[in-house]
Amino acid sequence: MPLLPGAEPFRRDGGEVGVLVCHGFTGSPQSVRPWAEYLADRGATVALPLLPGHGTRWQDMAVTTWQDWYAEVDRELRALSERCATVFVCGLSMGGALALRLAARHGDAISGVVVVNPANKVHDAVAALLPMLRHLVPTTKGLASDIAKPGAAEVGYDRVPLHAAHSVRQFFRLVDAELPQVTQPLLVMTSPQDHVVPPADSERILARVSSTDVDRTLLERSYHVATLDHDAEQIFRDTAAFIERLAPGALTDPADEGTAARGGA
Repeated sequence: MPLLPGAEPFRRDGGEVGVLVCHGFTGSPQSVRPWAEYLADRGATVALPLLPGHGTRWQDMAVTTWQDWYAEVDRELRALSERCATVFVCGLSMGGALALRLAARHGDAISGVVVVNPANKVHDAVAALLPMLRHLVPTTKGLASDIAKPGAAEVGYDRVPLHAAHSVRQFFRLVDAELPQVTQPLLVMTSPQDHVVPPADSERILARVSSTDVDRTLLERSYHVATLDHDAEQIFRDTAAFIERLAPGALTDPADEGTAARGGA
C-alpha cells in the first residue's frame, strides 16, 4: 500500500550522539518529524522509523501487534548504538511507552529518555471488553489530530482497529510492570488538556520509574499531539537542552554555524 503523505520514515546521519524518535499509536512519523528534524539540524544522528501497520490504512494495522511495533524500534536502537557513542530515546504517546520499554530493557546503552504525553493505559470504558469485542466489531473512532493550534493536523488513521487496541492494552500493562527498571535520566512533558491520554498516565510513570534525575514540563497551551501544537518549540528546545546537559557538546546551534560561515558578526 502507498504511504500517506508525510508518513515516510526519517533518518539523518550526524555526530556521535544518536536520537531515536518514536511516533504514537495509529499515527505516523509526520506527528514527530519536526522534533526529529530539529535535533538533526543540531548535529545529532536521528532515526524516526515508521511502525509496522501504520501510515497506510487501518486494515494494515489490524494484523499487527505490539511485538511488531516494539521490534521495529528495537532494531533502530541497535543500529544507532552501532553508529553512535551515546544514544537517547524519545517518544510521543504510545511512542513514549516504546521509549520507556527500550530504556527498561537496554539499561546503560541508553543515556536518557524524553517522553511527551506518554501513554500508560487504555482508558476507554469498553477496554475490559476488548478481548471479546475485537472479534465482533472491527474498529472504533480514531484518535488523531487532538491539537489546539488552528490549521495543524496529524497524519493518522480515522479508525482504530480493535485487534490493535487489544494489543496496545497488553503492551501498556507490560511496560507498566517494567517501569521500575527505568533508571536513566528522564524528561516528561505533559499537556494538562489532553483528550487522548490523561495526565494521570504521566503521574503514574513518574511514580513507578527508578530514575533519580527527572525533569517535568507542563505544556499548558497544547493538546495531545503537542509536537505539532503551540508548545512544539518548547518541546524541541527542552529536549536539546536535556541532551546537551547529559552529553555536553553533542549538539550545535545552526545560528552559530551561520555566523561562522559569514566570518563572524
